[in-house]
Amino acid sequence: MPKFLMLFRRAPENTPTKPPSPEAMQQMMATWNAWLDKFKKSGNLLDPGDALKPTGKVVKSGGVVTDGPFAESKEVIGGFSIIQADTYDEAVAIALESPGGQAPGALIEVREFAGWV
Repeated sequence: MPKFLMLFRRAPENTPTKPPSPEAMQQMMATWNAWLDKFKKSGNLLDPGDALKPTGKVVKSGGVVTDGPFAESKEVIGGFSIIQADTYDEAVAIALESPGGQAPGALIEVREFAGWV
C-alpha cells in the first residue's frame, strides 16, 4: 500500500502569536486525538508525526549550514504525519478530515513516497 507524507502548512501571517488558552488547547487535542484514533484503527496512520518548531537549520551541498527556514517562505511547515492509503484520493480524503487543515490560512500538502527504500 502506498505511503504518503502530509505536511501541515500555514501562512506566516496566520501563525498564532500567543499560545491558546488551556481550554482551547484541550479542545484542539481532543479533536486531534479523535482523528489519530480513527486512522490508527483503520491502519492508515503509520506515524502521527509531530509539530515542528519555527526555527531550524538548512544544510546545503558542500557542507554549508545556514539558519532557516527562510523569511521569504510563503508558508511555514508546522508539522507532519505519515499515512498509507490505496490511492491519492484516499490519502486526500484522510487529509480533509485532519484538524491540521481547519485553521485559517492552513493547508495540507499530500505527497506520495517514491518507495525507493
